[in-house]
Amino acid sequence: MDLKIAARMTAVIAIGAGLTATLMAFSQRTGPEETPVFRPFDPGGEPETDGARKELIRCRDLGAEALKDKACLKAWMESRRRFFKPSDTDKPAAPASGAGADVTVKP
Repeated sequence: MDLKIAARMTAVIAIGAGLTATLMAFSQRTGPEETPVFRPFDPGGEPETDGARKELIRCRDLGAEALKDKACLKAWMESRRRFFKPSDTDKPAAPASGAGADVTVKP
């Protein structure tokens, strides 16, 4: 077999493989509508009322539109306030004012 014919056959096979790979890549449909989105039913936390829970779920389902909704902003602010509220039981005891005065340092 001649070297020219072998080079042409190799080029044809390479071009065919490239076209096949391109067609297969275009035939696969990948888009945001096919990507599964995990949305838990429970948005987390323990809202004080059932209405607050329903409002948070409604805001979650609105998506980006919830950023413009005043009711959602109010519900998120209330949720943050409850979440970051300092509890009195978790505060560490403050040391006495003279606690460090009676410590002696040995050389």
